[in-house]
Amino acid sequence: MPTNAYMIFVAALIPLVVGAIYYHPKVVGTAWMRANNLTLEQLGGRNMAVVFGMVYVLSVMLSFLFISIVLHQGSVFSLLMPEVLEAGTKEQALFNEFIADYGDRHRSFTHGMAHGLFSSLLFAFPIIAINAIFERKSWRYVLIHVGYWTLTLVLMGGILCATMGYGPILT
Repeated sequence: MPTNAYMIFVAALIPLVVGAIYYHPKVVGTAWMRANNLTLEQLGGRNMAVVFGMVYVLSVMLSFLFISIVLHQGSVFSLLMPEVLEAGTKEQALFNEFIADYGDRHRSFTHGMAHGLFSSLLFAFPIIAINAIFERKSWRYVLIHVGYWTLTLVLMGGILCATMGYGPILT
């Protein structure tokens, strides 16, 4: 079973923290506003508690998905479902043996960062670029958002990979 599940909620804070820094006017916020033809006045007037709350809920969802990308042991767990959860099954014994032998493989911050980088370049970039093309946005707009998602996913991947894992199933 997954261990340190609370890290899902910790990792979900990363998009908020990175966004607060990255989109600050002294970092790339001014360039982002120009790329979107926005002003500070247009951005004001929103209930920021609702905005941050929605971003956090969506980020929790992203954390759940990202676990399956950065933790290879989860693939074995999912292949053996649902029998792996039944006490005394051969699938449970196989999973426990696998975790004992390979549970610590590819379990580092650096490995998670690599998955974050690949995910941002091979997943986030195409999605952002496709939307931008149809919305007639500039490549500056695309690069600004891809930069944010690269930083965010690299950090999320690193933290989740280094802190979460799969332990043996105890019956």
